[in-house]
Amino acid sequence: MTQQPQGLRIDSGGDQFPVSGPAPRLSWLPVAGAGRYRLEAEVDGEAQTQVEVDGHRFVPWPWAPLGSARRVRWRVRTGDAVSDWHAFESGLFEADWTAEWISPVETGNEPFGQRPAYTLSTDFEAREGVRSARLYSTALGVYEAFVNGVRVGTAELSPGSTSYDRTLYAQAAAAAVLPGANRIEVLLSDGWVRGEVGAFREPAGWDGPTGVRLELHVAYEDGTRQVVRSDGSWTSHRSQVVRAGLMDGQTVDLQAPQEDPVPVLTGRAEAPPVDWSPAPPVRVVETRPAVSLKQIDDGTWIADFGQNASGWIALSDLGPSGTRTVIEYGEHLGPDGDLTTAHLDATSPEGKEVVFRQRDEVVSSGAPGVFEPRHTVHGFQYARITRDAPLNADAVAMRVVHSDLAPAGDFACSDDDLNRLHEVAKWSFRGNAVDIPTDCPTRERIGWTGDYQVFAPTATRLYDVLGFSRKWLRSVRDDQWDDGRIASFSPDGRRTKLNPQLRLAMMTGSAGWADAIVLVPWELYTAYGDSEVLAENWEAMVRWVEWALGNAASARHASRIERSAEPLPHERYLWDGSFHWGEWCEPKPKGPDGKSYDPIQVNPTAWFTSDKGEIGTAYLYRSTSVLARIAGLLGRAEEAARYGATAARVLDAWRTEFLDEHGHTAVDNQPSYVRALHFGLIPDELRERAVDRLAALIREADTHLTTGFLATADLLPVLADHGRADLAYELLFQRTEPSWLGMLDRGATTIWENWDGVDEDGEAHESLNHYSKGAVIRFLHTHTLGLRQDEDSAAWESFTVAPFPHASLTWARGHLDTPQGTIRVDWAVEGGELALTVEVPPGTSATMALPDGTTRTAAPGVHRAACRLDEGH
Repeated sequence: MTQQPQGLRIDSGGDQFPVSGPAPRLSWLPVAGAGRYRLEAEVDGEAQTQVEVDGHRFVPWPWAPLGSARRVRWRVRTGDAVSDWHAFESGLFEADWTAEWISPVETGNEPFGQRPAYTLSTDFEAREGVRSARLYSTALGVYEAFVNGVRVGTAELSPGSTSYDRTLYAQAAAAAVLPGANRIEVLLSDGWVRGEVGAFREPAGWDGPTGVRLELHVAYEDGTRQVVRSDGSWTSHRSQVVRAGLMDGQTVDLQAPQEDPVPVLTGRAEAPPVDWSPAPPVRVVETRPAVSLKQIDDGTWIADFGQNASGWIALSDLGPSGTRTVIEYGEHLGPDGDLTTAHLDATSPEGKEVVFRQRDEVVSSGAPGVFEPRHTVHGFQYARITRDAPLNADAVAMRVVHSDLAPAGDFACSDDDLNRLHEVAKWSFRGNAVDIPTDCPTRERIGWTGDYQVFAPTATRLYDVLGFSRKWLRSVRDDQWDDGRIASFSPDGRRTKLNPQLRLAMMTGSAGWADAIVLVPWELYTAYGDSEVLAENWEAMVRWVEWALGNAASARHASRIERSAEPLPHERYLWDGSFHWGEWCEPKPKGPDGKSYDPIQVNPTAWFTSDKGEIGTAYLYRSTSVLARIAGLLGRAEEAARYGATAARVLDAWRTEFLDEHGHTAVDNQPSYVRALHFGLIPDELRERAVDRLAALIREADTHLTTGFLATADLLPVLADHGRADLAYELLFQRTEPSWLGMLDRGATTIWENWDGVDEDGEAHESLNHYSKGAVIRFLHTHTLGLRQDEDSAAWESFTVAPFPHASLTWARGHLDTPQGTIRVDWAVEGGELALTVEVPPGTSATMALPDGTTRTAAPGVHRAACRLDEGH
């Protein structure tokens, strides 16, 4: 019997159901032996003409573009087999919105980050015979919508974080409308629009007041429709949320008297046209009870949830009337067992001391209820809870809150430490996937481009991040400067492109960070086979690469000016004359007292002005060469040839300036060799010498790494791919600082920003949830398990399984859900023999490469192979 088509989906996000634009793309898993597929659809119950299509990924919408608020179901046929129906709805498109933007009348003078939330509301009558209702809504600010007191939808922190001058997403959800009197209420707070930005908690730069735009469409059994929309008839008043800041926290006073409602303001809020997000929503994805609740003082408890995560605490016992419960959140406990957040305090370049705070409060009315601060979000494992009333552990729960990403792959092996490392790295990414990829869920919470550029190839091994990443990339494009530079983080709430006088603006356009506009779309294309992600970012990629090339040609580092007043011919392609963050967060050296110190803090000027041309030029080659490949895929032959030729010149310049005849780099540190080997900068005849030098540097560091943000992810793969898998595993299993397992030994439940995030004295430093160094777990997938996509493949149409076993491992297994279907790999060692099992999905080809050097091809199906291992494996 023919296999039933499965895995139907569209390229859109949504809360209770997918919500699309006028022409969603359709995808499903391939069926073995199928050639063409027949598509069927119904739009608002009306059957569409069946169509035949080739392919199964991102198939263009084959019928007339959808109008607003359509209900669609579609399915796939091949031969005698037919899929189940897949349902979605089209959004309410900008041209069809009739609602006005309405804003509350603000009655206080609180500072940004601590303003109250306002309730905007209206009443309406509904007739008998209500069939269904859809609420279409968006806001400038974070909002929750309620119909008859019932919260609409399950999405949190709506409408999400975007560059609000260019992009604003709306949400659609089912609402329960009753015959007779009904009431709509919207709770609106500052959110990202008027909140705090970054470690120094500067005010967001998005202009204008908060506001709401909303339409409730009620459909009746007789076919008629009623629309209730936001307009000047609505009223607003201060809510019982008397303080709401995404970073600072939320206070709810359930005894606060309600102000008299007043008419809302109309026409004050200005926003771009609404759109519909390709990303999944932020949701409460898990609830965790407290592992322990210890009373440390009269009225003070410390709750430990056993896991550092993003979210908030749900408190189900608010105490007698008037009880004030204060909840302070953090990642670390001091030696006294009390919460400490001092490691997250910051000092701005102007000398402003910023004391870190995540603090929620609730004042009880005496009535039963649950406190959930949905207008803020925190990074924490621990909470200090203070109140003048008893506290039961059962009343305290952690709500884990982040983008509801679909799991895509996993890994397990016989070593518990590696399994734990894998989970810790996953949790670190989860905690930083709150609508955008952030650097940390505590101190900064912003979408640093460098962090995601590093981690994206690992993220695709763990979750389906296509829609999540496409949404973020739109903000990266929105924030791009007119001259082509890419902001250091997006969405850029500091609006650096409009404020070039800012110190942060002067640090815009760094190698390894801004290159995310090229390298992240490329990773998405290779992982998912979506060429549209290349097309929609093409212009931004070109503008960025052209700016970098222009800067390389026009600016020189001071050391080269000193060397030669006139630039040498190859210097035209050295990118050394503008700001670069550099390798960033390398292991800290130790002073005479044995304590670590940060050279940047000791001499920031020296760091700022140091020559980082090796890094800049390497990334210039990387992005330019990838851009040439992208041009070829998009049918841009002329650009492909031009950027290919330019990349060759950049490569020659890097070799001329930074590589000697012995295969040694001028910088001669671990990161430079990792980068050069991974990017293909070193000629074949010198690669072995470069690998030897990298290995020697690792040994000179007592078998420790000295890499930072940019090179750490590639260190172990580079060693293994060049015959040094034994050294790669030594680093992986290293337990003394700096090392991954050293983090675990000191209690890490997420990856730390610094290798000494918690030092030997138990003192915390910097963020304890920074996922970039967690990219090491990709090595577990690509080398320990051995699953790698072939170089010329996209969407996993062809792959190789080549395990790199280690003597301490007796088995490993894992899977990856790909656009072709699920790949499964399982190997085990017994009696000196490795037995490998690989499951190959339909429409896919594989190569099984065993450690003894034998290979075999594998068609779709389950395949087994075995070989003897050399002693030492």
